[in-house]
Amino acid sequence: MSASAPHLHPDRLFPAAEPARAIARELYQVVRDLPLICPHGHTDPAWFSRNERFSDPAALFLTPDHYVLRMLRSRGIDYDALGVPRRDGGPVADGRSAWRLFAANYHLFAGTPSKTWIDHSFLWAFGIDKELSAETAEEIYDVIDARLADPDLLPRAMLDKAQVEVIATTEFALDDLPHHQAMAGQGLIGRVRTTYRPDDVTDPSRPAIAENLQKFGELTGEDTTSWDGLINAHRRRREYFRRFGAVATDHGVPTAMTADLSAPEKQALLDKVLAGRHDAADAELFRAQMLTEMALLSVEDGMVMQIHAGSRRNTDPLLFAERGPDKGADIPGPTDYVGGLSALLSRCGNEPNLRLIMFVLDETTYARELAPMAGYWSSLMIGPPWWFHDSPQGIRRYLDQVVETAGFYNLAGFNDDTRALLSIPARHDVWRREVCGFLAHWVAEHRLSKSGAADIARHLSYQAAKDAYRIG
Repeated sequence: MSASAPHLHPDRLFPAAEPARAIARELYQVVRDLPLICPHGHTDPAWFSRNERFSDPAALFLTPDHYVLRMLRSRGIDYDALGVPRRDGGPVADGRSAWRLFAANYHLFAGTPSKTWIDHSFLWAFGIDKELSAETAEEIYDVIDARLADPDLLPRAMLDKAQVEVIATTEFALDDLPHHQAMAGQGLIGRVRTTYRPDDVTDPSRPAIAENLQKFGELTGEDTTSWDGLINAHRRRREYFRRFGAVATDHGVPTAMTADLSAPEKQALLDKVLAGRHDAADAELFRAQMLTEMALLSVEDGMVMQIHAGSRRNTDPLLFAERGPDKGADIPGPTDYVGGLSALLSRCGNEPNLRLIMFVLDETTYARELAPMAGYWSSLMIGPPWWFHDSPQGIRRYLDQVVETAGFYNLAGFNDDTRALLSIPARHDVWRREVCGFLAHWVAEHRLSKSGAADIARHLSYQAAKDAYRIG
C-alpha cells in the first residue's frame, strides 16, 4: 500500500469536466413540478375568499406590484397616470390607459427580475409569447382581459394551476380577518393561512400608535396600558390568528435591535408611548423590547418568528401622504445582526421551541454575520433572498455567501413575498433553476454526487419551507 496521502477524485475542484449546464437541466427535472409552498406573502385574502375575476390586466400586473411601480416612478411617470388609487379618492387613470403607459415603458425593465416574472406569467397563464410594447399593448390587454373571465383563471384556480399547496397572507394585529373567517366556512383554511404581523401595535413611529394600542385592548379585553396586559393582548391575538391557520409571526423593523429591559423600565417606556412623549430613540427601544417579547411568546406557542429588518420604509413623504405605504419608496439600510439580536438570543436563543427566520436586505451581512450565526444557533435560520435581491443574481450571491458556513439545512427554503399573484410560480421557478445551477457546479467539481445534489434540490425547492415553518 502506498505511503502517500490519499487522494480525492482527480477532478475535484478543477474546472468542470462535465458540462454544468447539462447537470443543472437534469436536476431541474427533479424539482420543476414539485408543489409550491408559499409560507410568507402579501396577496389579498379577498381574492381567495370571493374568488372573483380580476377587474382588468392592470389590476393583475401593475397596480399591486411595487417592484413595477417604483421603476416607472424613477423615470418620472406619475402614479395617477398608472391608475394607483389615491387616499383622497381623487381620479386616476382607468386600467386600459394605465396599461398603455406601462407597455410603452416596458423596455425600462430590461435586466430586472420584474421582466422575468411578467414574461413568465404571460406565457404560463395566457400563452402570450410576444414582448409587451406600445405596439402590442392593445392586443395583449385584450387577450388577458378576455381570459380573466375564464373559470381556470379565477384566483383559486390559479392556485391549482400553480400547484400551490400552502399560501400565507399577512395581516396586522387589529385586522378582524373577515376573509379568513369566510374561508374557514369554505374549507380553505390550511391551504390559505394568515400570518400575525403586529407592527401596528409594536411600532411607535406610527402616528396612531396610542389609538391603536387602545383599540388593541378593546379588541382583546386586556388592559394595554400595563405592560403585562399588553403582552397578554398579543398572546390572545396570536391564539386568534392560529385559528385561521397562522404558523408564523412577521415583524418589519428598520433595524435588528433587541432589548431585555426590567419590568419598571418596560412600563415607563409604554407610559411614554401612550402619552405621545416618546422620541425616535424611545421608538427604537420599544420595537427592540417587543421583538424579545414576541420571541418569548414564540417559545410558548411555537409560532415561527420572521424578522424582516433593514428597510427604511416610506422614504418619500409626499407619496406616503398621497397613496399610503408599500408603493415603492422603501430603501435598504445597513444592519447589525450580531449586536442587534444579542439581547434576544441571550434571553431565549437556546430555547428548543424558538424558530427565528431572518430576512436580510444588507447583503454584506450574509457571509460576515448571518451564515456564522445560523451555523451556530439552533433557533436561527436564514430566509431566502428578499425584495431587492429576489432575482437570479441575488440568489446566486446568496447561495455563494451562506452555504459554506451555514450549510444547506439551516436555510428556510424559498418564499415569494409578493403582492402579485401571477408572479408566484415565476419566482419559485427562478429559485429552482438557480438552486439547480448552483448545485450543478458542485457536482461538476465533484464536491457533491448527483444523487446528493438531487436530494438537496428537492429539499430547498419544497421541504425546507415546510420544515422551517413547521407546516405538517
